[in-house]
Amino acid sequence: MTRTAPARTRSSLPEACRRLAEHPAFDRVVVLVVLANAVVLGAGTYASVERSYGGVLDALNNAFLTVFVVELAIRFAATAANPRRFFSSGWNVFDFLVIGAAFVPGLAANSTLLRLARLARVVRVVRLLPDLRILVVAVGRALPGVGSLAILTLLLLFVYGMVGWLIFDTHDPERFGNIGSAMLNLFVMLTLENLPDNLAMGRELSEWTVVYFVSFALLAAFLLFNLFVGIVINSMEEARAMELARAERELADDDPGNDEAAHEVVLGERVRTLRAALDDLEREIARPGAAPASAPPARSEARA
Repeated sequence: MTRTAPARTRSSLPEACRRLAEHPAFDRVVVLVVLANAVVLGAGTYASVERSYGGVLDALNNAFLTVFVVELAIRFAATAANPRRFFSSGWNVFDFLVIGAAFVPGLAANSTLLRLARLARVVRVVRLLPDLRILVVAVGRALPGVGSLAILTLLLLFVYGMVGWLIFDTHDPERFGNIGSAMLNLFVMLTLENLPDNLAMGRELSEWTVVYFVSFALLAAFLLFNLFVGIVINSMEEARAMELARAERELADDDPGNDEAAHEVVLGERVRTLRAALDDLEREIARPGAAPASAPPARSEARA
């Protein structure tokens, strides 16, 4: 009986590379290589190890670079060798620049630049760990909000610093002798570390100075830090949503027929989030002394 040839023979190599790059074991192996590379780089900082095994360390670094080049080639082949599709991912651009830096002419002659290029390859572990990748994206998205919060903090330090200079200029010139010293002292007080000392110093002058230090602690140490936490949490949620959208888009790009499967992946994630919220609500209602929740009005299940 004659066998029918595969319908997609020409795309067998990109498909095989795509399956290999998406396999969980592939990223695990690369992570282990990155960690081994970090160990070798750390060992090279010891003078005795460098003198005894310098040649071995260089050979290992070259072997790690070969593995990274092969990995990058596999990821590139997984996109059917399409540069536009490959470089549409910011992480692929990052990998290409970090790995390609090792081939810059004259780099080997400069030991400092060579070590920096090798160190940059260790940072690639961020790209290979999804949760860590989400954290990095969240930090990037939180920067504008954190910048605005930093300006607000600086303004608060300046206002309280000027008031502190007016009150404690002659009483404690070491900490409030000028606006710079006052702001620096208040900046340290954001951690509440020197709050007891400042309170004791102020009470020597007047009991009303407690209002000054306590109000600053409430506004700066508590309100500002809570705002910071809120910005980070909001950025984390946005980063998770972006990661889900990216996964859905990549799944749809790999196979246009997988739109339904991609939708199911995102829908499953949303269902898990909703279940977690419902569990939290049930625990809140079940707490002793909690007011019984009224039953929600019945709603029609049929929707357009």
